[in-house]
Amino acid sequence: MKKLLLSLSILAFGHSMLAQDYFPKNDGVKIAKDNYYVFTNATIHTTPDVTLKNATLVVQKGKIVSVGKSVSIPKNAIVADLNGKHIYASFIDPMTSFGITKPKNKSKNPWSGNLQYDSSRTGYYWNDHVRPETNALDHFKYDEKKAKEYLKEGFGTVNTHLNDGIIRGTSLLVALNNEANTSERLLDDHTSQLFSFEKSVKSKQVYPTSLMGAIALIRQFYLDADWYAKGNVATKDLSIEAFNSNKKLPQIFYAGSTINSIRADKLGDQAGVQYVLVGGGKEYARINEVKQTNASYIIPLNYPDAMDVSDPLMQHLVSLHDMRYWNQAPANAAVLSKNGVTFSLTTDRLKKLSDFSKNLKKAIKNGLDKKTALESLTTIPAKILGKSDQLGVLKVNAIANFLITKGELFSDDNIIYENWVQGAKNSIVDMNTVDLTGSYALTLEGKKYDLTISGKPNKPKSKLKLNNKKVASKINYKNSWVTLSVSDVDTTKTAFTRLVALIDKSANWQGKAVLPSGAETTFNVIKKEKEKEKAAEKKYKQKEEPPNKIMPITFPNMAYGFSSLPIAKTVLFKNATVWTNEAEGILQTTDVLVKSGKIVKIGKNLVSKNAEVIDATGKHLTSGIIDEHAHIATAAVNEAGHNSSAEVTIEDVIDPDDINIYRNLAGGVTSIQILHGSANPIGGRSAIIKLKWGESAENLKFNNAPKFIKFALGENVKQSNWGGKTRFPQSRMGVEQLYIDYFSRALEYEQKMKSGKPYRKDIELETLLEIVNGARFISCHSYIQSEVNMLMKLAEKFGFKVNTFTHILEGYKVADKMRIHGAGGSTFSDWWAYKYEVNDAIPYNASIMHKQGVTVAINSDDPEMSRRLNQEAAKSVKYGGVSEEDAWKFVTLNPAKLLHIDDRVGSIKVGKDADLVLWTDNPLSVYAKAEKQ
Repeated sequence: MKKLLLSLSILAFGHSMLAQDYFPKNDGVKIAKDNYYVFTNATIHTTPDVTLKNATLVVQKGKIVSVGKSVSIPKNAIVADLNGKHIYASFIDPMTSFGITKPKNKSKNPWSGNLQYDSSRTGYYWNDHVRPETNALDHFKYDEKKAKEYLKEGFGTVNTHLNDGIIRGTSLLVALNNEANTSERLLDDHTSQLFSFEKSVKSKQVYPTSLMGAIALIRQFYLDADWYAKGNVATKDLSIEAFNSNKKLPQIFYAGSTINSIRADKLGDQAGVQYVLVGGGKEYARINEVKQTNASYIIPLNYPDAMDVSDPLMQHLVSLHDMRYWNQAPANAAVLSKNGVTFSLTTDRLKKLSDFSKNLKKAIKNGLDKKTALESLTTIPAKILGKSDQLGVLKVNAIANFLITKGELFSDDNIIYENWVQGAKNSIVDMNTVDLTGSYALTLEGKKYDLTISGKPNKPKSKLKLNNKKVASKINYKNSWVTLSVSDVDTTKTAFTRLVALIDKSANWQGKAVLPSGAETTFNVIKKEKEKEKAAEKKYKQKEEPPNKIMPITFPNMAYGFSSLPIAKTVLFKNATVWTNEAEGILQTTDVLVKSGKIVKIGKNLVSKNAEVIDATGKHLTSGIIDEHAHIATAAVNEAGHNSSAEVTIEDVIDPDDINIYRNLAGGVTSIQILHGSANPIGGRSAIIKLKWGESAENLKFNNAPKFIKFALGENVKQSNWGGKTRFPQSRMGVEQLYIDYFSRALEYEQKMKSGKPYRKDIELETLLEIVNGARFISCHSYIQSEVNMLMKLAEKFGFKVNTFTHILEGYKVADKMRIHGAGGSTFSDWWAYKYEVNDAIPYNASIMHKQGVTVAINSDDPEMSRRLNQEAAKSVKYGGVSEEDAWKFVTLNPAKLLHIDDRVGSIKVGKDADLVLWTDNPLSVYAKAEKQ
């Protein structure tokens, strides 16, 4: 048995120890290196929960042979005494692109040149951005330089994948063993299956153009994969086959943000899949929603830099949201831990890998428990990747990936000395390195210098003074030897003296000096006693230093957020002018009592115990404004990749943090329909929401809201202004033919559904079938009277009605036909001539349709105009002589009727939702302000 101090160079674990024994060897004698490596007297952390003091670890052939306090040391062992040192499992990063170069974006702008609407590949799924057949190993090239960066940070294993596409294929698990080859480093070439909402840069295929399109694509793909798996497809689809074969792997979704991770989890729930979610670092802001996903998270530690606010004029450009992010991000991991969310940490999105340790210490300083930190880097990522028996722990038969450290892993003065991967040593810092930092008295040639050494133990920095005058110097410390170059005090000379000394454990050292003349002498360095006391005092103060003050979360976590979410209160409005929008008309000096979010009483001299009383004398109380056509509070508006996008829904991409929610509330708006845009004849499904500032996207949705979808006619959908595009249709008559085609296909689909035979579930066609069957309503972007007539006739042919024509600026020409058909009109007050098909618009449009018996609403289609819809409604009093009450209904009761929610909102009536606005003046006045909502 051969004993060596660890200070000696332990033989590294060569690749022949791991190489397959059936490989020929032509560069020398074939020798199997099966030595045992034994580490004794160490504090061994076998798991984050279990610590063994004065224990022994035995390693052979890249695996742990034994670990414990009573371990027999085998013969032919190389033994290292680690007295006073610690051993931990090496870290695991479950989300990297290590060794894999992301493809260059050859497609550039997908809208340039001839647009690609179909897949460029055959034998694969119809969409190029779905690439589950991608195998990361096909793109992998081991990066030794980058591996060294990971090793310095404590990582021994990384999960790596090709960062490209919506369904990205499989990842591979790699040990960071610089002495091995890929066959030896590769732990698993199919570790996990990955997803994202980002398109592949390899293809110019246009669809999807939006986040909601990406969500819809994944949703439909799950259905198609199931249909294919049941043997219902005659052709070969290599994408689906790969996807189905990888379904049992861990499914990792690269969401990239908190709200996208919530969206991804909902998508997974619908497909019966529990994703591991890669977050964005702001999970603290919506921690309750994060908890509700019940998912494991992979969390980056990419904290924002502090903002430069030194310029008093520029500082106003820094948003409160960004300031809070800078302040709160370091506490993200602690918030996740305290709320019971399982998470792993990743280096993903760090500008420099070396920032990881620094940011991790910052997370610990801001409340992250050290045990949880260790779990997030060892046992949890191992569990996520299904490798709990092999990685993240120090137990028999586990892979020999471990760290040797100076002390406790996350202590301020800890040093990672070595990182062993598959039993191969990687020296990070020489274990004999002595921490030289401090203040010293240097004596050289009878002169006494003040020497200060700072920096890291293995990378010290020196400052030298003689009689309080700075002297240039440079220090180097390696393999227990210090060299110090001292420049001449006379700065006009380039001469310097070179000092060299061997460092032992003592605080003082001495050695040889070579003078500029070449003559040799001696020097000595003595550490100052007071410096020792200061160092101890400083260390104590560091331990006692309080954590950074983290500002409290608001809802939403940005400017104007609530300290806590508002709750429904009992409120009594006294002596208001009440615009009921009912048969009672406008009631003077009237009280309205609200309880539990409902209107419970309307009358005079009402009394209610424990109610918050609001004196509304001289003020006007109305139902909240409803905007039938809005595009705020959404992360996407158009899915323009196809001529029909009925499969997408705005409900998937509601943005609860949009500041326009707050601004619209300030303008008296309480409910809106978020419509898909007008990029295609058949657009996406809409979302009807209440503007509850600070709530989650799910809680903004109108409960049991009627189903709507956006259709569009005219210049937009035939791409008149798109610059020579080629998507069908390119004419107004082509738009009509497209509708006929899609509705005919929907009816054929219904026959398959009713046949009792298996059929491919198609979300797009099921949505269109809902229209035909009266279960979904159309809100149609429209201008020209001929097209309005066309769509009404087409709808009647297929047995349904067009619910609403929106914009409808030529509605005054066909108002009688609209009334007979049963269509409503949601229009602008006085917009005109902003494009050719709007040239015939008149400000009397709303009043003419109203007088013809059409249900008329005034909408915004604009985040600024929506804040002033009360004034837009007032224009109908001027243009057409509409009464004030009817004009007010244009933005309250009538849009509620068009949206089929007038049984709940739109008027002040007992039993309806208490969506009320208290105005300082007549609500149609330009001077009126929404005082309370």
